[in-house]
Amino acid sequence: MTTRAAHDRHALVRLGLLENLPQFALLVVVNACVGAMVGMERSILPAIAEHDFHLAARTAILSFIVVFGVSKAMTNYVAGRLADRVGRKRVLVAGWLIATPVPFLLMWAPSWNWILAANVLLGVSQGFTWSTTVIMKIDLVGSRRRGLAMGLNEFAGYVAVAAAALATGWIAARTGLRPEPFYLGVVFVIAGLGLSAALVRDTASHVALESNLRATSERVPTPREVFWRTSIADRNLSSISQAGLVNNLNDGMAWGLFPLVFADANMSLARIGVLAAIYPATWGIVQLATGAISDHIGRKWLITGGMWVQAIGIGVVIMSADFAGFAVGAALLGIGTAMVYPTLLAAIGDVAYPVWRASSVGVYRLWRDLGYAVGALVAGITADFIGLSGAMWVVAGLTAASGFVAAFRMRETLQHSTL
Repeated sequence: MTTRAAHDRHALVRLGLLENLPQFALLVVVNACVGAMVGMERSILPAIAEHDFHLAARTAILSFIVVFGVSKAMTNYVAGRLADRVGRKRVLVAGWLIATPVPFLLMWAPSWNWILAANVLLGVSQGFTWSTTVIMKIDLVGSRRRGLAMGLNEFAGYVAVAAAALATGWIAARTGLRPEPFYLGVVFVIAGLGLSAALVRDTASHVALESNLRATSERVPTPREVFWRTSIADRNLSSISQAGLVNNLNDGMAWGLFPLVFADANMSLARIGVLAAIYPATWGIVQLATGAISDHIGRKWLITGGMWVQAIGIGVVIMSADFAGFAVGAALLGIGTAMVYPTLLAAIGDVAYPVWRASSVGVYRLWRDLGYAVGALVAGITADFIGLSGAMWVVAGLTAASGFVAAFRMRETLQHSTL
């Protein structure tokens, strides 16, 4: 009876977005909660560093992004390995449990070191939760709508980042920087943990089905081999990894320096909150189109063009001095990022086989989210030596160069996808 029931369950497994719509939609909601957790810091933490803890050096102010980026990057790699070994859902629930203390630490931190500790926990939580929602959506949909699936995933996450940034900026302008803006974080944790533990189902059966459909004589690579392929040896996977790193390098710069640039231009906290929200909101919304478009026209030139549009957006922000100019630059940065972000994830899914895909996604996300730390360090150090504008020009140049690397090294990956 047990064997027959297991056989019946396996027979009901289907790949596809519509075929798995309830679980897919649930994971979209969960990822919105994940994005909102990091969004609540987006508009006000640099102000807290200056006003509550009297930090002056840009490098010191951006230290919270460094610890967030390093902890998230390392956890991404671990999450990919754990997801392949113990299951996606367990990793997802563990990530939400780790997030539980974060809003309370941000509310009541007596020193900057406590803020840094909260961001270590936030990075670990984000690594577990965001990685597994990505992997599970890829598992569910198969390959025909992979770009659309990643667009929906990143749409949910980054629109939530924008909404939380806007909300915390609005609350801070009326009640002060702490603790009220971080009350939202308690709501996000309760919702994310409750939905993940009670309603999300593991996707192991979908992985097994796709593995059978993509039968290959290739042996399963070791973790070291997956790391080497994704980082250096495979020209597509390594091109994807470097583009992801540079994308988050400029995101780390925007996270840390944009609020300072806006404040230097005499923008109010409420306006800074709006400007901080424009970039991830544009990014999130446009991904609905770009992810699906990549399923039809391919991945390579969306990635390449997106890096160049990001560089232009950063330049517009540098050369602006008023709200309208800042808004246009932030929107361009969001459009460029939307061209790149879901497309990179879809391209990983094109190349990596199902049985080692989660591990490859983990390696890619390791490099991508190290970009937060690299970006914060580059932006902070150069800003201390050559000013905010000089630091941002350096990041714009690195972003443009990354687009050229993808243009000359990467091949189109969409033809790998046949299911």
